[in-house]
Amino acid sequence: VQLVESGGGLAQTGGSLRLSCTASGATLDGLNVGWFRQRPGSEREGISCITRRGGGFYYANSVKGRFTISRDNAKNTVYLQMNSLKPEDTAVYYCRTVVGLLPYWGQGTQVTVSS
Repeated sequence: VQLVESGGGLAQTGGSLRLSCTASGATLDGLNVGWFRQRPGSEREGISCITRRGGGFYYANSVKGRFTISRDNAKNTVYLQMNSLKPEDTAVYYCRTVVGLLPYWGQGTQVTVSS
């Protein structure tokens, strides 16, 4: 299973970015998929999750109301739409899933929000 994130980059405060997590070797529709981030000097934290078949969603308080997780089954991709970005959203963003009790992570994509 391989996960590849994309869509990171530089944004201004109040701006938007959409991150993508595309899988090979697994069908994401049947899996829970989470987005995590690691801010400079901090531990990796979970910020959003979409359950398999898209039935449930989770958002950390820090991103609730600003970020939206979704999936496109035809593209085997999970997205994280990030709006109203803040400088404290600056981090490396990772997607993660679990297949057969084994966790799989992408390589991460850098998001930098300028003030």
